Amino acid sequence: MTHRISRRAKVLATAALGAGVLIPFVAAAVPAAATAPAVSCTSGKAGLATKLQKDITAALANRKGTVAVGLYDRSTNTTCTLRATSAYDSASTVKVTVLATLLWDAKKHNRYLTSTEQSLAKAMITQSDNDATSKLWKQLGVTKIKGFLSAAGMTKTTPGADGYWGLTQENVTDEQKLLKLVTAKNSVLSDNSRAYILKLMGQVVSDQRWGTPAGAPSTVSVHVKNGWLQRATHGWRVHSLGTFNGAGHDYMISVLTQDNSTMDYGVTTIQNVAKAIHKDLVPTTSTTARYTPTSTPSEAFVAVPPQG
Repeated sequence: MTHRISRRAKVLATAALGAGVLIPFVAAAVPAAATAPAVSCTSGKAGLATKLQKDITAALANRKGTVAVGLYDRSTNTTCTLRATSAYDSASTVKVTVLATLLWDAKKHNRYLTSTEQSLAKAMITQSDNDATSKLWKQLGVTKIKGFLSAAGMTKTTPGADGYWGLTQENVTDEQKLLKLVTAKNSVLSDNSRAYILKLMGQVVSDQRWGTPAGAPSTVSVHVKNGWLQRATHGWRVHSLGTFNGAGHDYMISVLTQDNSTMDYGVTTIQNVAKAIHKDLVPTTSTTARYTPTSTPSEAFVAVPPQG
C-alpha cells in the first residue's frame, strides 16, 4: 500500500536527517477489520471464568462457520456467552419448545397428556420424528406456542411460518432460558412436566446423542436435543442443546452454528467446545470415563421451502 507524503513533511524529514536526528515515519492508519465477538465468561469460582474463556476460544480457533455458545452452571454461578443474541434457524432443537408448550398448555387446562400425545412426544424427542412434531405443532397452533414463549420470557424466538417449524428463529439466550426452566422449579412448567422433558431428553437414541454431551464425565447425567439443516444460504446449520447434572454440578450448554461446509464439520465444532467446557467445569480423575459420541451422527432433516 502506498502513502503520499506532503511536501512539508519531506522538507522536515530532510532537515532533521541533516541535523543527525532520526524521526520515525508513521504511515497513515489502516482501518482495522471488524473483530469477531469474543467469548465472555463470569463465575463465582475463582479462576474458572478465565479458564473457560481461554479454552472455549482455543476450541474455536481456526474453525470456520458462525458459532453461538451459552453455558450456565448453577453450582458455581458460571455463565459463558458468545453471539448469544444472534438468530439461527432452529432445525430440530425447536422440538423441546414444542414439548414444553404442550405440557404448559395441558397444565393450564388441568389435564394429563393423552396416550396419543405421549406417543408423539416420545417419538419427537427420542427419535427426532418430524411427522410427530408436525402433528403436535398443528394441534397446538402458533398462538399457543407464542403464549408459551411469552410465559417463558423467550422474547426473541419467532415460530416458523406456514408450518415450517424448523425455520423457527431462536438464539442462545432464549434456549438457555428454556433449559433453565426445564432444570429448576418455576411457575411456567410443573415439576412433573420438567421431569418428563428431562426423561425423554435422556432417552434420545444413541446416534443422535452427539454434540454437547461430548466429553461429559460419567459422573453426570446427560439430556440432549440436537438439530441440523442445510440451505443455500448459510450452508449447514448444526445445533446442540444439553443439560447435565451430577458431581456437584447442574449446568446447561447451548451451541448453535451455521455456515458449516458439512454436517460433520459443524458437529466437530460443537464437540470441541463441549469437551473444553466439561473438562474445565467438572475436573475428574484419570479413571473417570468421559462420553464419546457416535462416529456416525444422525438427525432428522426438517422440511423447508424450496428457496432460501
